[in-house]
Amino acid sequence: MFYDEYVKRRIILPIAVMLSMLSIDLANAAPNYIFPIQGCKATYVRAHHNYPATDIMAKVGCAFVAPTAGTIGEVNRVDRFTWKTNKGADRGGLFVSVIGDDGVRYYGSHLSKIPADVEPGVRIEAGHVIGYVGQSGDAKGLASHVHFGISWNTQDGIWWVRRGEIYPWKYLDLWKAGKDANPSAAVAKQEKKIGTVPAIP
Repeated sequence: MFYDEYVKRRIILPIAVMLSMLSIDLANAAPNYIFPIQGCKATYVRAHHNYPATDIMAKVGCAFVAPTAGTIGEVNRVDRFTWKTNKGADRGGLFVSVIGDDGVRYYGSHLSKIPADVEPGVRIEAGHVIGYVGQSGDAKGLASHVHFGISWNTQDGIWWVRRGEIYPWKYLDLWKAGKDANPSAAVAKQEKKIGTVPAIP
């Protein structure tokens, strides 16, 4: 009898209290994913031309943020695009990619500028400003936007994967509504289907 009461008071009750506190912390925890344009009105359509991606329309200078925690991947601060060459690798103009803790690569291009603290290998959290909406690359003369792509990580320079391999708007819809949605399973499925480095289209 004494032993049962001791176990109840000294072991079971403290564990129950700890679990209760943990559940409260989890309920109040920040989401793992957030919408990648913050502080401005942003719109997008559920369509894209000849490959999976989404153009998120917003004013020049609006903040483009990391949609989840991870590490900065490729960064390009020089706009090399010209219609004379029309190279696929240059069409995005200024761009940044983030390799999320979920293993997914998130890519934003046509940026107007990139903060000085955004460098390959730098650790960032969801919501960190990684660029600003613009019209660089082949978006010159068009409505300002961020080309947003989701793919798996590859070695640098594989632009035809980096630009996008699954349609993002399902996830954008949920992130904009404040809900978590992890695209890693869909990304892994597509990589398995076409290979890590498919032929250049």
